[in-house]
Parts: sequence; structure tokens; C-alpha cells
Amino acid sequence: MRLVTWNVNGLRAAAGSAGLRQLLDSLGADVICLQETKITRDLLEEPLAIVEGYSSYFSFSRTRSGYSGVATFCKASATPEAAEEGLSGLFTKHGGAVGCYGNTEDFAADELKALDSEGRAVITRHRIHTSEQQETVLTVINVYCPRADPEKPERGDFKLQFYHLLQARAEALLRAGGHVVILGDINTAHRPIDHCDPGDLESFQEHPGRRWLDTFLWEPGRDSENENLFVDTFRLLNPSQAEAYTCWCNVTGSRHLNYGTRIDYILADRALALLELTDAQIMPEVLGSDHCPVQAVLKSICLAAPRCPLLCTRFLPEFAGTQQKLSRFLVKVEQNSLPEKGQKRSKAERSPLGGSKKRRTGPAQKGQGDLRSFFRAPNLGAEPMDGGRCQAVLNVAQRAAEDSGKEPPMENAERTADKCGVEEVSGVTQAPVGSPKKESSKGVTSKETMNCEKDTLPSMRNQSALWKSLLPGPAHPPHCKAHKEPCVLRTVKKQGPNCGRRFFVCARPLGKPSDPRARCDYFLWAS
Repeated sequence: MRLVTWNVNGLRAAAGSAGLRQLLDSLGADVICLQETKITRDLLEEPLAIVEGYSSYFSFSRTRSGYSGVATFCKASATPEAAEEGLSGLFTKHGGAVGCYGNTEDFAADELKALDSEGRAVITRHRIHTSEQQETVLTVINVYCPRADPEKPERGDFKLQFYHLLQARAEALLRAGGHVVILGDINTAHRPIDHCDPGDLESFQEHPGRRWLDTFLWEPGRDSENENLFVDTFRLLNPSQAEAYTCWCNVTGSRHLNYGTRIDYILADRALALLELTDAQIMPEVLGSDHCPVQAVLKSICLAAPRCPLLCTRFLPEFAGTQQKLSRFLVKVEQNSLPEKGQKRSKAERSPLGGSKKRRTGPAQKGQGDLRSFFRAPNLGAEPMDGGRCQAVLNVAQRAAEDSGKEPPMENAERTADKCGVEEVSGVTQAPVGSPKKESSKGVTSKETMNCEKDTLPSMRNQSALWKSLLPGPAHPPHCKAHKEPCVLRTVKKQGPNCGRRFFVCARPLGKPSDPRARCDYFLWAS
């Protein structure tokens, strides 16, 4: 049995043009747990909700749109026998629930509702056949734990409350019998080996989230007596593998140099991990998000349930495909609004506009005059105009056309032409200016045409130079001192006195200070 967890940072973007089915098949797992789907129920579409060969179970954020959300996709061969949304059970109003909610006396009712209102947990229960030829149950808890925003202290308390509720539910499920796996984005790097820049080790270990993980996770040689603790499956099989990160910052491009953190875990109860776990790996080669997938493989074989639980998205009313009644499409009309039998409607009633005639809004008729027609090209025999007069005629004609509010019909339009390189558009094709022509009775020589063109060229150059002086464009960025390369412009987003200010930094990706490929410490305010 193969389990995969992945924070996709938007389910629509992860599915892409190839579709969700291809994405799920490429992961090759029996149970796939996705976090940060960023989909609310009203925006869930059928291609994402119903995937051939899989059953799906969603939890949506009820507080914000495009935020949080988790989804569990199970292959048909791993169909769960029960499923529910959330950790507290408050949103479970159907049969087929998992149950075993644990001790929640320390939580107020509004706290439990708030913890489950952000769409952060889906629980599925499967029947499995272990390697010891025993049939039992495996409960899979798909979680997206909150992030502790340093600028919002209340979110740190919210995160710890979520951890404690998760622990209460998981331990209650263990006491009820069977096995439990918790997988998802835990949003805490447990050990210094799991962080690219742990800083001071003493303060690192004092982080509240890490202290909770210390009490929740079992480690060989430390907690031999307590079996109600969980195991970090990756560290159990890879205790000393460094730089095994699962999350990177997209803004700094740190994934190029593998400068990140390991915050995505698959946690199994101790008995299951020691007896059934065969492999646990991260999958950094899978792109498409700022996280990478994590997988674990068990010796156990999953036994499919005969029917999907009621939380399955195919049972949602919008996807159930139930037949609608014809009466829903009929509107009741008041009796007094209907004409009596044998009574004819008046002429005004038959006309939707009350007898008014519909005005024609089409193009101008063939014989209709247009203001631009008064500005015609001068006669070939007339005295040639200089560059300024040519431009003045063109400008007046253009303003007249704009004031009229519409473009004249092309078949009747005669655009202003002169000897300044503008051809006259008419029914007769004329040779371009400067080409040999037959002279008329008074004649216009090509020398006069060239003189007119020479008069207009300096004016055009002067206008171009004027615009360049008024709009010089952005200044060239400075070069960093270490690499002598152009810097990139950033904006301060953090609240404070410098919020909104822009600055230049090295354009290379963030990495270790000792890595010559990494970003140097160059910094310069833009103003």
C-alpha cells in the first residue's frame, strides 16, 4: 500500500492542461492526500471533483475564498469504508463517519468550530490486510496545519490548538483499535537537520511547534515504553540524511540550490511503522508547487469497500446527477395578467417597443457625406505644400474623424494624401511616392517630392528625441559587488516604516553563504 502527501499550492494549477487524472496517475499511490487546494465548494468543478478510477473527499474553507483546503483521492482498489471532514466532528451530519473524537473538554465550542472552519482535515478509514495475515483498519488523517504568522501572534495560538486537537483525535483512534497514519503539511521543521538555516540551536528547539513534536513523536532509544506515540517514517528509515527538504521559497528561487525546509511528514503509529513500513522517501523531482510530494510504502494490502462513504464528492447534490422536476423550470403567472378568451391583444401590446420604430445603427449609407471627405488630396497640378501644412491637414482630418465617433465606411473613404509619403486610398491604385510617374499638364517633379520628405524627417526626429527626454524609461539596475551582475528590484511587503519601499538585491537564488552560486549580501534602496 502506497501513501503520498503533497501540498499542491492550488489544485487547478497543479492539474494544468493535462488534467487531474494524469497528475494522480503519475504519483502512483493508492491514497493521495493533497493540501492547500485553494478551492471552495461553490467553485469546485466536476473535472476536479470526479476523477475516473478514484473517489475523492474534500474539506473546504468556510472563512475565505481561495484559501487552505485539503482533498484525499483514493484509488478504486483502496475505497474507504468511512470518511469525514474535520477533526472535531462538528461538520459530520451524515452516516459513515469515522468517530472516536477523543477528549475535547479543553476546547470551547466556538474554538472547535474555528479550527475546523478553515478546511484543514479529511479523515478516511480503510480496511487492510497486514503482512501477518491479519485484517484490521487503517485510519488516514490528511491535515494542512496552520502557519504561525510572526505578525499575527493569535495565529501561533491557533496553530498549537490545532496540534492538540489533532493529537487528541489520533490517540483516540489508536485506543479504539487498528492503525493510524497522519500525513500532510505539518508546517514545522522538527530538527536542525530539517532546516537550511536553523540559527541558534537553543532557541530553535524552544519553538512551540517543535516542542509539541518532541512530545508527540517516538524516537528509538528514547520512548521505548509508550506505544501511543507516532513515528516520523522518513527519519525512521533515513535518520541522518541531510538536505532532505520538501518546501522552498519561490520568491528567492531557493529550490535551484536546495535551500529549504522539511515540513511535510508521514507520521505512523509505532506498531505500524515497525512492522509494515518498507520505504519512505521525498520526491523533489516532482515540480508544480513550492512543495514536493512525500511517499511511504507499507507491506499491507488495502481492501476496497463495496461502496463509497457519503462524504464522497460524487454524492454532492451538484454532482449527483439526480433528475430535476419539470415544475422547477415553470413560473406561475397571475390569472389577471392573461387575456380573456376571444379577446385580442392591442397593437401596443403586440409591439415590444410600444409602436416605436427601431432606429438603424448600421454603417453610413453610400450617399451619406462624411466630414473627412472635405479634406482631399490637392490636385496634382496644384502647388506642393510644405511639411508643416501637410501635417496640419492630416491632424485636422484625424480630429474630425474622432469627433464624429465612428470610422467612415472603407469603401467610400478617401484618406488625405499629399506628397509627404502618404498614399491616397481610393478605388484607383497609385504608385508609391518617389516612384516614376507620368507628369500631368503642370507636372510635379520627383525633386519636389524629395524636398517635402526632407522637410518632414527632421521634425519626426525632433519629436522622437523630445519623447525620449520626457520618458527616459527605468534606470539600469546596479550590479552586485560579488558577481558583477545586474540586480533585481524587490518591494518590502512586511508591515512597518519601510512597507512599500523598493530595493535592489542580487538576482541569484538564495542559498548557503558559503555557496558561490548563491545570492550575495548586496542591498541598495531604490530611492
